[in-house]
Amino acid sequence: MADASDHSPDPVSDLTHHGAFSPFRYPVFRAIWIANLFSNLGATIQAVAAAWLMTELTTSHQLVALVQASATVPIMLFGVFAGAIADNFDRRLVMLAAQWGMLLVSAVLAALTYAGWISPAMLLCFTLAVGIGTALNSPAWQASVRQQVDPRQLPQAIALNSISFNIARSIGPALGGLLISVWDTSFAFAINALSYIGLIVVLIWWRPEARAIERRPILPAVAVGIRFCATSKPLRPILVRGAFLGFSLAAYQALLPAIVSEQLRGDELDFGMLLGMFGIGSIVAAPFVGVIRRKLGLEGIVALGAAMFVLVMTVLAEVDSVRLALPASFLAGMGWVAILTSINTAVQLRSPDEILGRCLSIYQAVTFGGMALGSWAWGALADWNGLPFTLHTASIFLIASSLILRLGLPLPRRGEGVIGF
Repeated sequence: MADASDHSPDPVSDLTHHGAFSPFRYPVFRAIWIANLFSNLGATIQAVAAAWLMTELTTSHQLVALVQASATVPIMLFGVFAGAIADNFDRRLVMLAAQWGMLLVSAVLAALTYAGWISPAMLLCFTLAVGIGTALNSPAWQASVRQQVDPRQLPQAIALNSISFNIARSIGPALGGLLISVWDTSFAFAINALSYIGLIVVLIWWRPEARAIERRPILPAVAVGIRFCATSKPLRPILVRGAFLGFSLAAYQALLPAIVSEQLRGDELDFGMLLGMFGIGSIVAAPFVGVIRRKLGLEGIVALGAAMFVLVMTVLAEVDSVRLALPASFLAGMGWVAILTSINTAVQLRSPDEILGRCLSIYQAVTFGGMALGSWAWGALADWNGLPFTLHTASIFLIASSLILRLGLPLPRRGEGVIGF
């Protein structure tokens, strides 16, 4: 059985000890990364299928946007409790439980869609259920990275996990669009159900050294995490910024299906191509995020990512062709990975290991909670006054909130509040 507790790498000739790809020297990290790549690919295919299916079931912009919201609301509502669970129990077993649950939900969704029994409300319920699985899995998965690699290589490992997700985002949307056009959305849901199997097998194989766990009742454990995050001078501005950024960026994520189908007059393949360009942009930018962050600081790289999204949403509000929207999606992917990878790393480096799961879950709750609220708000605004007006409003909100928070609640400088581990 694998044991990553000693952080013992095996020799891989073309990787240096401290390079961007150095975590691949660790067999467990490598195995989980590969399995997670396929799981991310399936999840991306399902997300594309669910969003496109909703455009076929209804003409409401708000319901289309709620597909994105239903995937993120559970992280806001249950994520903090999931963080306490990740700290109170074996994180590997928590991940296994979440993976089995999402496999079952996706399989039932595929069967009901194939039978033609799906409705907008049922679709939202199933995407909500998958979101609950994601909320349970995510803190345990992110916190377990410290058990897979040497702590000094944690930033590189976080960046590589981001690359895994974004490789899936570059391939999955186009593949999802192809599967929908050749077959139907039920086949895409079935592919996602199968994609969980590889990660389940790897997690059964992995046997990390047991952590020293100081178990607390869930509610007091949650209170400890909230108290730490609320009183930590370095963490507090990171969490506030994450909430506002999540709310603003949700305009792009939630409204893209409606933009493609209505404003650009595209089909499911066009939707897949735009999401694919987003993923490619993320992959291209991810290896350079650390270098840019060291030069510009956390505040600088977040501002750069926000500026990219302002440009993207301004362009999408005005264009009427998929060809013109593709470069904007590429730039959006670059801005997305610059912002979220930097904030995630900042939280991990400033959180003690014994409450790391709770700190990560609180970060995800506020960030993805902001996305969920933003998805609902921007969808409602689009129903009221159209897509271009909504995208321009989101750009203005992003500029204003970023400037106000930079002046009133600045992000920590390099090295400020970093906790050794």
